[in-house]
Amino acid sequence: MNSVAFYLLLLLISVATPPITTATTIGVTYSTPPSISTSAALSPDRIAAQVVSMKIPAVRLLDSSPSMIRAFAYTNVSVFLSVPNPLVPLLASNRSLAMRWCYRHVLPFYPRTKITIISVGNDVVSYSPDVSPFLLRAMQNVHLSLADLRIYKISVSTTFSFFNVVPTAFPPSSAQFQEPTGEVIIRPILQFLERTNSSFLINLFPYNMYRSSFSIPIGFALFEEGPFNFRDDLTTGVRYRNLFDMMVDAVISSMAVMGHENLPVIVAETGWPSSGIDAGEVDATLLYSEMFLKALLAHLRSGGGTPLRKEGVAEVYVFELVEKESKQGIRNWGLLHHNMTSKYSFEFSDGGGGKGGRFMEVLVGFFVEVVMLCLLM
Repeated sequence: MNSVAFYLLLLLISVATPPITTATTIGVTYSTPPSISTSAALSPDRIAAQVVSMKIPAVRLLDSSPSMIRAFAYTNVSVFLSVPNPLVPLLASNRSLAMRWCYRHVLPFYPRTKITIISVGNDVVSYSPDVSPFLLRAMQNVHLSLADLRIYKISVSTTFSFFNVVPTAFPPSSAQFQEPTGEVIIRPILQFLERTNSSFLINLFPYNMYRSSFSIPIGFALFEEGPFNFRDDLTTGVRYRNLFDMMVDAVISSMAVMGHENLPVIVAETGWPSSGIDAGEVDATLLYSEMFLKALLAHLRSGGGTPLRKEGVAEVYVFELVEKESKQGIRNWGLLHHNMTSKYSFEFSDGGGGKGGRFMEVLVGFFVEVVMLCLLM
């Protein structure tokens, strides 16, 4: 091989080798609908097949039924389980009940089903404040039960809601957890997460933040570029160009105040509703929902992270896979209608590269041709 071909080959290898990125794992949430006319069609196997066909790499099961966990066996889809709020005090008070929960929801399926994390409770501070004091003990009992079963790769955490634990999102550098919840509930949980190499889980909805403040432009919430679609944190000198990053960094700053700024963050729920509770929710539309989701996916896949955390959040779960049957008084969030047809014109999966991937294919093909010509000379 002559020297020109050799150097061209080295260049080809460097171009063809994909860079190491920190793109976030993007999943969806799913909860079994109540008894409705179409519930018979929404079998666990059908839901699992739908997730696989959409090339979604992770799913959060909000009710964690054993039949649904079993349906994801051998699919290579990561599964995020949840312990219902009413069970939290029981698991906290009785270690054997925590073991029994693991025997029913984990042991029969793992590792054939790729269970990666268990959230003990979901937004307990908001929905079940009397249960909050039991959170840490319940998490410890589930963690110890998994260890007794010699299962060490499933992390245990709990899920908080942004609005109920971070009272002020701007500027992010000044954010702190709501007191007394921060000191009494969150600080010892952060210490547990640090010791067990787990993640901080947060439900984070830019839609709710946008609705709560008239000063936030719709474009800032929808990731749109524009002359007014930014916010400057004067303390850090950071410019925020979307509301999602601003809220994530407010969580990171709140953890930093308690000495745990390096804990991984998982956004356990996010999204934008396609319809609202009433006519007053004029921004809960299919158009805005699609704009938000497309921009969110593109932003997360870019691997750019947030201003305060370049690696970004570890995982993000879009709420939700299938919406409930349409009725008055509820918001609709689903990627799919309740009959499993798609609501949106875009694909959840980018198919492996998009325009950037196609450009790389063309470039690599060009260099292959050049190298072959040099070898034939």
